[in-house]
Amino acid sequence: MLKDFGQVLTAMVTPFTPTGEINYQAAEELALMLIKNGSDALVVAGTTGEGPVLSEDEKIRLFSFVKEVVGDKALVLAGTGNYDTAASVKLSQRAEAVGVDGVMLVVPYYNKPSQEGLYQHFKIIAESIKLPILLYNVPSRTSKNLEPATVKRLSEIKNIIALKEAACDLDQASELCRVTSEDFLVYSGDDSYTLPILSVGGHGVVSVAAHLVGKKIKKMITDFKNGDVKEATATHLELFPLIKSLFMVSNPVPVKAALQILGYKVGEVKLPLVPLTAEEKSVLFNKLKEFRLV
Repeated sequence: MLKDFGQVLTAMVTPFTPTGEINYQAAEELALMLIKNGSDALVVAGTTGEGPVLSEDEKIRLFSFVKEVVGDKALVLAGTGNYDTAASVKLSQRAEAVGVDGVMLVVPYYNKPSQEGLYQHFKIIAESIKLPILLYNVPSRTSKNLEPATVKRLSEIKNIIALKEAACDLDQASELCRVTSEDFLVYSGDDSYTLPILSVGGHGVVSVAAHLVGKKIKKMITDFKNGDVKEATATHLELFPLIKSLFMVSNPVPVKAALQILGYKVGEVKLPLVPLTAEEKSVLFNKLKEFRLV
């Protein structure tokens, strides 16, 4: 079984047409651009991909399409988790059938299960497929934290091989790396925490900023792992203001606006998200200009 998803996993936005359908031509162009610019894998229909506003059939078609487009150039991970275990099992099985390389399973949101409930939820999904699994902990969105002790239990399940950790808590990241085995991969789920999480044993990042600066993020990780901490730190500090601008409002609103400014036909976000205001877009444009991206 696949044991490593790579170091830079880009949480790919989902391009839409003006009428709200998936824009497959734009998705193809975007996927190939991301691979060219440092992405080892693409995470499709996650938070950044507006997964909650896509139907099951839309997700399956998108998973299949992106995998067909990228072929062996990169891995494709399908966002198949939600707050319903049975529905997550069904979508994960359908994603496996269309040939994706792995699935990402977010902590169930809204219904606030206990740690035992979280364990059973992920265990049942894992047992229903053969694909490798990336867990996704993002308490700011789910209202529930996947605790290190629970991650340790889950890491003992053969096909649960990694965690996207977006709790923005370096103590927790340290504990995660301490209690899990060396072959269990901890990814930063927040671009601004990539270097700090690497410093305590993390493996890479599931990135939003890689849409814009994927090569620099890849180099930062490579520099750190090659022992050039000073150079990695310099890149981290250089990118920090740009990264923060991409989260001025809820992701993926700013990154979609940035891609539009750069000429990619990704369309607008879907309700209940709304586009940036004129003032917010001006701030973002100036930041892109500052980084010589426009």
